[in-house]
This record gives sequence, C-alpha cells and structure tokens, in this order.
Amino acid sequence: MTSPSDPLHIAIIPDGNRRWAAKHLLKPWNGHEKAVENFRTLTEWCRRDPRVGTLTVWCFSTENWKRDREEVDHLMRLLEEYLRQERKGFLKEKTRLLHSGRRDRIPATLATLLEDVTEETKDQTEFTLNLAVDYGGKDEILRAIGKLKDREATEESLRSHLDHPELPDLDLVIRTSGEQRTSNFFLWQSAYAEWAFVDTFFPDFTTDDLAKSVNDFSARARRFGS
Repeated sequence: MTSPSDPLHIAIIPDGNRRWAAKHLLKPWNGHEKAVENFRTLTEWCRRDPRVGTLTVWCFSTENWKRDREEVDHLMRLLEEYLRQERKGFLKEKTRLLHSGRRDRIPATLATLLEDVTEETKDQTEFTLNLAVDYGGKDEILRAIGKLKDREATEESLRSHLDHPELPDLDLVIRTSGEQRTSNFFLWQSAYAEWAFVDTFFPDFTTDDLAKSVNDFSARARRFGS
C-alpha cells in the first residue's frame, strides 16, 4: 500500500474505442488509432503532474484474442508503431517503460521491442509507464502460482512472482465508456484501489476529465479496511 505522500499509481482501462468508431461510421481500428493519439496526450499530462508516479494502461487483454483477426492485427501494429515512435522520447522524458502480461502469444517483433525498450529505460526513475499487453489478472496470478513451485504460498511469496512486484499497488483505476465492472484487471494490485467510472468513450476522454478524476480521488478518505 502507498502512503499519502507517495506518488500515485494510476491505471486507465481505455474502453469505448470501437463504439466511438461506430458512432463516427469508421472501422474499429480507427477508434484504436484515435485512442493512441489521445493516450500520448494523457501520458504527457501524467508525466507533468507531480502527484503521479506511475501510469498503467490496459492495451490488450487476454480475452481480446476473441476479437476479429483483422482488428487484432491492427492493434498489434499500432502498439509496435507507438513504441518505435516514442522510443527515444522515453529517455528524453526520463520515463521507464514496463510491460505486464504474456509475451509468448503476441507477435515476436512486438515482444522483442517491448523487451528492448524496457531494458533501455530501466534506469529511469522520474516516471513509469506500464503497458498491459496480453494481460489478465487471473492469468497473472496463475503464472505467479506456477513460479512458486514448492514454496509456501503467502501474500509476500505470491506477490514476489507477479509481473512487477516492485510497483506500488494501484491507487486509482479509471474506466471510460460508462461500463462499471473490473473485468479481470490487476485483481491483486487493485484490492484497495479507488475506482472512477466515466461515461465518455476513451478517444474523447480529455486531460480535463483525467484531472477531475485525480482531484476527486485526492478528496477521498482511504481507510484500507480499517
């Protein structure tokens, strides 16, 4: 758990991209393209706000493989393009990149790129961007249990085998598009997170919306079960 003085770990479930595209009579991946543009702006806002230390964004879930193959291929290419375009900027902006999720099912070129940029930025400490790609909360916990082998399962031992045990637990999770469910998102790390459900589709989710969510969070009294 974080203390009130620690930088916040904020997560975004960027929901509504396909519905935004349908509303504008576009292909589903056009919604994802617009979402990437918006994601850049929101990431920059988080970097500049001293309250925020880590931003986690759910880019592709373990369940998203059920989608149309053409859409999945577009999503994977978008992620690669984003990383190639932002690669130098991560170092310039002193941003550490992390990846949560599986690497054995995504395209090899994307997996290698994620690994390379993670290695290049590992010493950056001012801001952390954690991309959840082929990620599911149940899958992460099952993978962690598998790594325990013969060790006793305790909170400490299991946590140590999560994808990034060094990251603080989530403080605030924002889900766009009006959906009000957790959908298998970082089940362990969100145990005491505050949630904000926003009606806006993610491509239309602005920095003003983000600021409001963070400000509202800052006004909440967190009791952590006490």
